[in-house]
Amino acid sequence: MAVFSKSQVPQFSVEVYQNEYLPEGGREVNAIVTVTSTGGGTSGGAPLTSASPSPSAIPGQPPTAAVVIMVDCSGSMDYPPTKMRNARDATAAAIDVLRDGVEFAVISGTHLANDVFPGGGRLAVADASTRAQAKDSLRRLSAGGGTAIGTWLRLADRLLATSESGIRHGILLTDGRNEHESPEDLKAALDTGASRFTCDARGVGTDWEVKEVTGIASALLGTADIVANPSELAADFTGMMENAMGKEVADVALRLWTPVGVEIKFVKQVAPTVEELTGRRTEAGPRAGDYPTGSWGDESRDYHVCVQVPEAGIGQEMLAARASLIIPAADGGAPQVLSQGLIRAVWTDDMVASTSINPQVAHYTGQAELAQVIQQGLDDRKSGNFDGATAKLGRAVQLAAASGNEDTAKLLSKVVDGVDAATGTVRLKAKVAEADEMTLETRSTKTVRVKK
Repeated sequence: MAVFSKSQVPQFSVEVYQNEYLPEGGREVNAIVTVTSTGGGTSGGAPLTSASPSPSAIPGQPPTAAVVIMVDCSGSMDYPPTKMRNARDATAAAIDVLRDGVEFAVISGTHLANDVFPGGGRLAVADASTRAQAKDSLRRLSAGGGTAIGTWLRLADRLLATSESGIRHGILLTDGRNEHESPEDLKAALDTGASRFTCDARGVGTDWEVKEVTGIASALLGTADIVANPSELAADFTGMMENAMGKEVADVALRLWTPVGVEIKFVKQVAPTVEELTGRRTEAGPRAGDYPTGSWGDESRDYHVCVQVPEAGIGQEMLAARASLIIPAADGGAPQVLSQGLIRAVWTDDMVASTSINPQVAHYTGQAELAQVIQQGLDDRKSGNFDGATAKLGRAVQLAAASGNEDTAKLLSKVVDGVDAATGTVRLKAKVAEADEMTLETRSTKTVRVKK
């Protein structure tokens, strides 16, 4: 892991939003930790030319990024034949976005994995010539065979391991279920890659498994989405690659230090998506633990931290936790601290102060519940528990309306007819397009920021 100078690293800031006041005997402290990264000098994803040289092309310096594109080439990609053609076009569009000097490779995935470009177990360095060669090689992508996604991920991991870049990223496209390897094989590949590279995953069409694709992206700290219409793949791949090219810092961790007697109940990312991080903690010294956040460009994310403090009397106060953004040292030495914020607890007999819920905490508690009830409601609908589905999806409509999450509200309207959004009174639609249901499930974890 690299250590960066201040001139190389985007400027990170940490802001803590909480109501620090607790009643006598109160023990639970909730805080929203907002992390913002600015001024990284990213190119915005645009290919860098000789007029604006890429930092990754500086002689003697390691590349700033390495990207591997994994394209499903199983037999189902030929139904209809336009699907495979759209996948080739999308991959070509993503290759066009690569900055000069970025390392890259293309994998065709079936029940086997084959590095079709550049081949030989290595990465190519992007320039006008290698981009043209890579796009020419896409003609060799043809459909046939099964689906073993763990095999693709293991090859991507081996290729990315040859790079000295800090940013190592995968883009994965599939149109079907992972039927030609065991769930344990896929999990083992994800467990191995989780600390080594990030990955965005996309499902094309409607014959893939939502929980499988979102699970891949979650494990590898990437994004997941549906591309129901294969003709939209090129635009989606272009956006994913632009986002990858905008990353400047890898392996950033949220480090939480707590005093003696304080217990961390949970840590989760709550914006721009809900992502559970509690179980991903790695110990980082006495009373400190690191939670992975992946790679950063110019962006802002919110995290919900909940801790349990010891009981205390009126007028007492304490530091409940210290939240720091750090880059761990490769040699196990002192990490580079990018920014930090404090979470406090103060005991008071002022009932107004101690019972007030911080707006950010309230908002994101609702957003996390929104994601949960959508997934539960859709599971109930699939299993035939229509009363349960109606109740949970009605609650989702209510939460989406109250928080201003208009995108999720529109997706819900494809599955239920709203009678009264304020009370969450809905009726399940008799017929729902499979693409609409899968889109709602895939995007259920996307959140909106607190309304100002």
